[in-house]
Amino acid sequence: MTTTIPKPTTWGVADPAGGSRRAGLLRRLVRGRESDQPWVRPALLALLAATALLYLWSLGASGWANSFYAAAVQAGSKSWKAFFFGSSDASNFITVDKTPASLWIMDISARIFGVNSWSLLVPQALEGVAAVGLLYAAVRRWFSAGAALLAGAVMALTPVAVLMFRFNNPDALLTLLLVAGGYAMVRAVEDGRTRWLVLAASCVGFGFLTKMLQALLVVPAFALVYLVAAPTPLRRRIGQLLAAGVAMVVSAGWWVAAVALIPAANRPYIGGSQHNSILELTFGYNGFGRLTGNETGSVGGGGLGGTGGRWGTPGLFRLFSEMGGEITWLLPAAVVLLGAGLWLTRRMPRTDRTRAALLLWGGWLVVTGLTFSYAAGIIHPYYTVALAPAIGAVVGIGAAFFWRYRSYLVARAVLAASLAVTGWWSYVLLERASGWQPWLAPLVLLGSLAVAAVLLALPHLRLARRAALAVAAAGLIVALAAPAAYSMATAAQPHSGAIPSVGPASAGGLGFGRPGGGNFGTNRQFGGTQGQGQAPGGFAFGTPGQGQGNGTTNGQGQASPFGGQGNGNGNGNGNGGFGGRGGVGSLLNGSNPSSQLVALLKQGASGYTWTAAAVGSNSAAGVQLATGEPVMAIGGFNGTDPTPTLAQFQQYVRDGKIHYFIASGGGMTGGQGGSSTSSQITAWVEQNFKSTTAGGTTVYDLSTASSTNTA
Repeated sequence: MTTTIPKPTTWGVADPAGGSRRAGLLRRLVRGRESDQPWVRPALLALLAATALLYLWSLGASGWANSFYAAAVQAGSKSWKAFFFGSSDASNFITVDKTPASLWIMDISARIFGVNSWSLLVPQALEGVAAVGLLYAAVRRWFSAGAALLAGAVMALTPVAVLMFRFNNPDALLTLLLVAGGYAMVRAVEDGRTRWLVLAASCVGFGFLTKMLQALLVVPAFALVYLVAAPTPLRRRIGQLLAAGVAMVVSAGWWVAAVALIPAANRPYIGGSQHNSILELTFGYNGFGRLTGNETGSVGGGGLGGTGGRWGTPGLFRLFSEMGGEITWLLPAAVVLLGAGLWLTRRMPRTDRTRAALLLWGGWLVVTGLTFSYAAGIIHPYYTVALAPAIGAVVGIGAAFFWRYRSYLVARAVLAASLAVTGWWSYVLLERASGWQPWLAPLVLLGSLAVAAVLLALPHLRLARRAALAVAAAGLIVALAAPAAYSMATAAQPHSGAIPSVGPASAGGLGFGRPGGGNFGTNRQFGGTQGQGQAPGGFAFGTPGQGQGNGTTNGQGQASPFGGQGNGNGNGNGNGGFGGRGGVGSLLNGSNPSSQLVALLKQGASGYTWTAAAVGSNSAAGVQLATGEPVMAIGGFNGTDPTPTLAQFQQYVRDGKIHYFIASGGGMTGGQGGSSTSSQITAWVEQNFKSTTAGGTTVYDLSTASSTNTA
């Protein structure tokens, strides 16, 4: 007699044999939906595995990556107070100039695995894999597995995504939280349930705790798509959106309220603010100042009224001219697919899912893209990682939608146009990386044009279904070849400092000095092969031995507030400022102290609150990471925050809280309206304390006064 074990009717329901819950979950992981074809789930797992490999491979080569945040993680791993506030040092002198959510993830990892490169960077890579998986899930809810896989692949292979998910800046966690919010919005629009809408708003709120107001750029798209497409009455939709707004404020505001209410004497100084105010940091330096360029204490914005400045020239085509290699490989295709898709679905019912999805991801893309394009304040090319999920989703949804209706000429024309413009733009971007893989650019261009021509002629070719699918596969290969190659080149390079950039080493150091992008100048040639121009005040962004910008390098000179000079190929020299000397770092690069300096600073360090003080956070960060002891960052990141005052610093010295002062820090002196107290402190130390040299770095022993300056 044989016994037949009944199959469970739902995944994970116990059966008489027992243990089927685990077996059911495993089958669901491997196979996915019962309605999925057998290849779907293996393809997803392969995508996630390949993404993990790309993001994790040789990750430790970047060392501390951004030592500014690495030092804060070290502090948070030692002090719960530093953990909560996001302090730069375990003695809680000053915070980083961002909200600390991204630090919390790394802090927990560091507490478990110790403070090292892998414990800081692996969480970023895993956040990237999770973001790709969530984007797949969001697109798959309403569209085919092919559309979802394409969306995930586009995001995973976007060079700036590879850069940021291998780096310890806040952008990795921000992107993950925004994708999670996008997934929750899909579920909310699908069934009109308030809980999903509240979850989406809460994800945005926690995104605020990661990078402040940038997280709110998706809110217009989220609100619009729910107001337009949710399957509930208008009055209920409005009420639900109000509830979501409350959830967003609460999830973002609890930490801000706590910091604002705690007396200043009981918490660290709020880095990046001029008045020790979290609200000032939120709405000023990290808020509207990024849009207007009015950022007190910063290195200056991109120029008001669209004029050129140190961070580029605001304008409609800024993404293509200054940030092209980071994000725009498939942006032209996304624009074509978005515009055509919205036009062709304009007469569909209000709750049409294709139009709703295009509004959701396309609205995200348009609002965020325009904000980055016209922002006059500090903006870096790596910010554009926030566009990667939107581009991926629009490309995946749009390509699948028009492929489905490929029997119509208009659908084939849209697909062909998307592919052709992708090939052309990939050619332009690859030509900017002069000398790198010169065969790739013409191959991608010719391949994309050939496949586009075949797409237009599909009905006349009378191809079998498999042959038609082969044409589609060829189109995907030529479209993704260039960004995939650039992404692998990005992963192959170690990255450090405050402004990492994508691509091979030969493609440039900081993104702005590349061909066609100009050398921080105002005379840019859009889409060309050269860009040159003299930046205002002769400012040329160079640090010793880091970065190479191809193309004409007219733009060299010296800007007195920044101390240091450089040219377009990234070669720089000078004392202090961006150049730095003596291994003590610069404004944008962490210090690399010698073994002699580390040994000196560690002597008797336990008897002091801060083993040393240095001007600027990056100068302090490298020393702190090397010694494992708290180092005071005078003036915060830029060296322009008004803390400590000269009187406060003198009191710290009298109280025996600081052992050494490290000369030639990387901060500025005044900046854009910032404090000059760091220069006052430096002058006072030089006049009253003995100096010594350790490993080429000048330090002052604050425990021994001198009547003369011996430096």
